[in-house]
Amino acid sequence: MWQNVFVLLASYLFYGWWDWRFLILIALTSALSYASGLLIERGRRRKTVMWSNIVLNLAILGVFKYYDFFAQSFANVFLDGNADNLLLKLVLPVGISFYTFQALSYSIDVYRGTVGATHNIVAFFAYVSFFPQLVAGPIEQASSLLPQFEKTRTFDYKVAVDGLRQMLWGLFKKMIVADTCALYVDRVYAMPDAYGGPTLVMAAVLFAVQIYGDFSGYSDVAIGTSKLFGIRLRRNFNVPYFSRDIAEFWRRWHISLTSWFRDYVYIPMGGSRVGRWRIVLNTFVIFLLSGFWHGANWTFLAWGAFHALLFLPLILLGKNRRYRDTVAENRHLPTAIDFGRILLTFSLVTVGWVLFRSPSIGFAAHYISLMFGKGSAIVPWGGDYTILLPAVAAMFCVEWLNRRCGHEFERQCRYMVVRWLGYSAIIFVIVAWMQTNEMPFIYFQF
Repeated sequence: MWQNVFVLLASYLFYGWWDWRFLILIALTSALSYASGLLIERGRRRKTVMWSNIVLNLAILGVFKYYDFFAQSFANVFLDGNADNLLLKLVLPVGISFYTFQALSYSIDVYRGTVGATHNIVAFFAYVSFFPQLVAGPIEQASSLLPQFEKTRTFDYKVAVDGLRQMLWGLFKKMIVADTCALYVDRVYAMPDAYGGPTLVMAAVLFAVQIYGDFSGYSDVAIGTSKLFGIRLRRNFNVPYFSRDIAEFWRRWHISLTSWFRDYVYIPMGGSRVGRWRIVLNTFVIFLLSGFWHGANWTFLAWGAFHALLFLPLILLGKNRRYRDTVAENRHLPTAIDFGRILLTFSLVTVGWVLFRSPSIGFAAHYISLMFGKGSAIVPWGGDYTILLPAVAAMFCVEWLNRRCGHEFERQCRYMVVRWLGYSAIIFVIVAWMQTNEMPFIYFQF
C-alpha cells in the first residue's frame, strides 16, 4: 500500500506543480471511473453505469478541449465569426486526453469482464495518475497496468539499468534530435513564402523527424522511469519509419493509442468482419477520431482523413496485415524493393505531417504547393544546425541496428569500457548541444 501512496503523492505533486486546480479534474475522473467499476461489479444496470461514466468523462474532456472549437465554427457559419459571447477560453489541462482514455478503459474492461473491479482506491488513483506517463502516455489499458499496482513490487537492478539506458536514449532523441530539428522547422513554417521548394521539403522531412524524436523520446523516458518503480509500460513506438506500408506504420506508431481505438471502438463497430461499405465507414471513423483526439482543429481531421484514404486500399484488398515481421529480418540491409517501399511510406507520412503541423488547411495546401516550386533560399547550415544531420543519422543507425529488440537502445556491446564510452559520449552531446531555451514536448498539448 505504501508504495502506491508514495506514487500517488508524487504523481499529484508532479501534476499540481503546473496548476493545482487541475488536480480536481484528474481526481474527479478517477473517482467517477472507480465508482463505476464498483457499481458494474454489483451487476445492476451495468451497461447504463458504463455508458454514464463514458459520457461524463468525455463531457469533461469535451468542455476543456473542444467546446471553443465548435463554438467558433458555429459562429463562423451563423454569426459572421463573432464568437466573443460564446467562447469559454479555458486553459487546456496538460495530458487530459491521455488520462481520460486510461480511466475509460477501466470501466469498459470491468464491464467486459477483462479485469475485476478493484476495491483498492489508492491503487486505482495511482493507476490513473502515474506520473511518468500521465501527461503524454503511453495510454495503458486497465487489464495490463492496474494489476501491477495491486501487488507489491520489488526493485530489479538489471531492469533498472535497462530503464536508465532507455531514458538516456529518450533524452538524446528529444533534446538533441527533436529540439534541433524544431529550430529549422519553426523558422521555415513561420515564413514559407520566403523559401524555395527544397527548403520546404527539408523542413517537412525534419518535422517528421522532430515529432518522432519528441514523442518517442518522451515515451522512452516514461517507460524507463517506470522500470525504476517496478512498473512495466507497453512499448509505444517500434521503429515506425522503417515501415513498408501505411498499415505497418500504424502498427508501429503511437501503438497505445492505435490499440485503444482498435479494442474499444473499431472492433465493437464490427472491425473488418462486416460488409465492404461498413469497412470503409469503420476505417474513416477510427482515423477521424484519431485525428480529432489530437486537437480541436480541422487540420487534425484532415490528417486523419488523409491516412484513412491511404489505409483503405490495403484493408479492402486484404493486404493490411502483409508486413507483420521486421524489415530485413535476417539481413543487414533491406532489399531494394523494401527500401523503395520504406521511402514511399515515409514520403506519404511526411506529407500528412504537413497537415498536422499547419495552423489551417489553407496554410497546409499553400505549403504543399510551394514544396513543388523553385528556388534555393536554404536556411544556412551553421551554428545551431551543426549537430543536426549527424544526430539524425546516429539516431536512425542505432534504431536500425536494434530494430528487432525490445527498445531501440537495448542491445549493448559486451565490453564495459566501450559501453561507458558510448554513454559518456551521449551525455556530452546532450550537455554541449542541448537548446538553452524551453522546448516543450509536442504531445503535452494533447
